[in-house]
Amino acid sequence: MLRKLAFTGIKSRLRDYLVLFTGLVISSAVFYMFEALATNPQFLKNSTNGMSAASFIFQFGSVLLTIISLVYIFYANSFLLSMRQHDYGIFMMLGAKPTKIGRLILTETLVIGALSSVIGVVVGCLLTASLGSYLMQSILRTNVANFHAVHVPAILVTLVLYLVLFVIAGFINRRKLIKTPVLGLLKGDSQPNRAKLKPVSQFIQVVLGIGLLAVGYYVMKHFIDFQLASIPLALVTIVFGSYFLFNAVFVWLVVLLKKTKWAQRGINNFTLSQLGFRIRNYTKILATVSILFALALGAITVGMGFGKETDLFTQGSSGYTMALEDPSAAVKKQVNKLDTEKKVSYSEKQSKDTVYYVKEEFDRTPLQDVSDNWMKKMSKGKKAKISYQSFDGQKLQKNPGSLYYLQKNGSDKTVKIISQSEFVKIQVPRQQLYLFRVKNIEKSKKSLDKIVKTAYPKNYETIRSTIPGGYAGYLNGLEVFGGFEFMGFFLGIAFLAMLASCLMFKILSGANSDKHRYEMLNKLGVRKNTLRRSISREIMTLYALPGVLGIVHVLFGLQLFKTLLISPYQGIWLPFVIFIVLYLLYYLVTVKLYESIVLPAVEIDK
Repeated sequence: MLRKLAFTGIKSRLRDYLVLFTGLVISSAVFYMFEALATNPQFLKNSTNGMSAASFIFQFGSVLLTIISLVYIFYANSFLLSMRQHDYGIFMMLGAKPTKIGRLILTETLVIGALSSVIGVVVGCLLTASLGSYLMQSILRTNVANFHAVHVPAILVTLVLYLVLFVIAGFINRRKLIKTPVLGLLKGDSQPNRAKLKPVSQFIQVVLGIGLLAVGYYVMKHFIDFQLASIPLALVTIVFGSYFLFNAVFVWLVVLLKKTKWAQRGINNFTLSQLGFRIRNYTKILATVSILFALALGAITVGMGFGKETDLFTQGSSGYTMALEDPSAAVKKQVNKLDTEKKVSYSEKQSKDTVYYVKEEFDRTPLQDVSDNWMKKMSKGKKAKISYQSFDGQKLQKNPGSLYYLQKNGSDKTVKIISQSEFVKIQVPRQQLYLFRVKNIEKSKKSLDKIVKTAYPKNYETIRSTIPGGYAGYLNGLEVFGGFEFMGFFLGIAFLAMLASCLMFKILSGANSDKHRYEMLNKLGVRKNTLRRSISREIMTLYALPGVLGIVHVLFGLQLFKTLLISPYQGIWLPFVIFIVLYLLYYLVTVKLYESIVLPAVEIDK
């Protein structure tokens, strides 16, 4: 009987459940993809870059997604309980025991959790096999031939985690329902929470809200001073600051606007009354949505920022693309086919603990290294071109640091610059340090890979990321920065789906109780276009407020990444535009769904 009631309840509210399903499915799908990438041993073993850092990044993304999904599931189940509490109240009025109703809630919660998790895993497999593989190739430029989208351990981890989260949420809902009086269950949806203007209380909340946000923004801006303590401190102050600001300013605006002449035009007063009916409940969800909005937009912005860092990191890591010791004629022939800017070779001799170079060779052809002027300009948001500084023999004798970076496998041997006569006296075999710089590493990557395979045929895959020069920096940058870009993109999409589902469901859950109000306006002769305009304004307000505050959160939050990103604000317009367009699509969908519920099918003319 309980099973039948559970499925009947889900079927009767299928449209509302589908809204929440969207966020749950996308969340579990992205989680599965991260786990499949992070735990697939065949992929990690045979990938071209080793992928050890990227594996950690994907695991880190899974942890972040789990934390946010936990909050989202609790919100989602709270909405489901509020949506069904009237039905539960009727069951209890007819004699059903609270324990039976509790089991019914737990059953419904687990059914929703199981369905969304299973569908999410299926979607995750498809996403991993299609879009995931494409992004891996385009962002990480890595070979995905050994990667299989269906990975059983990742499936088990995803299903177990999400089912455990739903069990916890189900028990919380069960406890909440048992402690709620029957009358509260029956009349909970129709109890208004009208805004009352209390000047002193409102002023205190405004000061608290602005003050807490200011503290949070200050901590993020001075991340170096506060270090790791800045993250929890900023999170707490911004969450509570957002709540106080919404709770005070939003209520204040609604009450004050109703006293203006604008409120008397058309049905503006009705729109404001709609907002004010459950204003206190909306402030909580709006504060939450503003945080989720900031996390979603921030994840995409920072991810794309890391993607741009790859080229900068590569160009700024070394003055040469590759440093090879005693290259063969075949290797030199392949290098000659490259589009190079610079080619040079220096004589060297290596003893047990020292590497010797000839001073006169550096006087004739100075060694080049990257100047740090470009980084200073980039950190100030200015465009800068990579420049190089030259080191002759005398400079290298005083500071041979640039030569240390060109030693094979990070050798800890001492580097000495000596004269030609002294060099000849050293009784060890003479070798050659061969250096070259290509104009574009990305375009030359395939040719560079062939050169490494020719030079190191036995251990190509393990040694390629340790060869001195920008080539190894490029591979390591792809793994780290590309991994963050990949993670940021999908985390942003998952966060967007969850925040939009929360706000959409909050709005749509009250649509049935609003239906009779629109029917009354229709009977009074209000045109549908006027009703649609009122609905659009009301929902636009609910979407715009957390969106604006979320953007402010992101602009300050990027300060946290100034130690990781050279120029975190450069080019942020692109992720902002992409995200806002997606956010507007959710807004339009919400408006259409709300209109389909509340607007009367038959229009009554005057």
